[in-house]
Amino acid sequence: MKSTTRRRLACSVAVTAVLTASACTSSGSSADKPEEKGTATPTVSLAALRSAERSTDRAASARVRSTTVMGTQLSVKADGVLGWGDGLIGTATIEYTGGTTAETMRALGVTSMEARYLSDAYYAQMGDTFAAKMGGKHWLKYAYDDLKDLGGGANFADQMRSTTPNQSVKLLLNSSDVREVGEEAADGQTTTHYSGTVRVGEVTDTALRKQLQQAGVTTETVDIWINAKNLLVKKVEKSRTANGQVTQTAHYRDYGVKVSVVKPPAADTEDFRKLLEQQGGSTS
Repeated sequence: MKSTTRRRLACSVAVTAVLTASACTSSGSSADKPEEKGTATPTVSLAALRSAERSTDRAASARVRSTTVMGTQLSVKADGVLGWGDGLIGTATIEYTGGTTAETMRALGVTSMEARYLSDAYYAQMGDTFAAKMGGKHWLKYAYDDLKDLGGGANFADQMRSTTPNQSVKLLLNSSDVREVGEEAADGQTTTHYSGTVRVGEVTDTALRKQLQQAGVTTETVDIWINAKNLLVKKVEKSRTANGQVTQTAHYRDYGVKVSVVKPPAADTEDFRKLLEQQGGSTS
């Protein structure tokens, strides 16, 4: 394989890793509470949303099943467990279901992979075919600090570290038209459906606004379904970006589930940064 091809391969995998991290759920941190700008109807919606944010944050973990579609570039499914009580940890099975990036991955013999999230890095198990083409190692390691310069300056490192299901609630609390749609069934539960549009220029949470701007988002519609325990059951987010529309749907269950993640064997792991350096590339 020529070095230019390998370099292109490595970059494609890096972008895919970022996208699949987002596919598990929305990204964002609950550390800084937003200054609520929304004018909910009825007003009780804001109190309910704040309660849902706190309850989800305290739960610290959940099982997540999701789909992400990014225009014609990529569509993926993800199924796993995610913990956010003390940094981001988790595991997921990622399936590439369509798009040009998925076609590139299939050409490498990769149709699905195992993902592991640890405090300092993201690991992707790429399979035997990929390993045979890349020196025999099955795992790729992406240190979050090495990912921060990818994607036209978007700080993916921060996004990946702070992935939590309550991000959708934070987004709605920064919406100028958040509203309570009403009681609906979602995933076999009785829930309350909330909806709103987030306009980046109106977001008062500085960190959240910066994150959206870095991702190229101008507006985002958010729908969430909250159960009687004030926990998210489902969310749908649709964002408009320079690369087209991105739609993410996630389903959450088993809040508080135990999350245990083991670092892959070092002998079977290739560091993404070193891989780029070997091929004459750079993460900056």
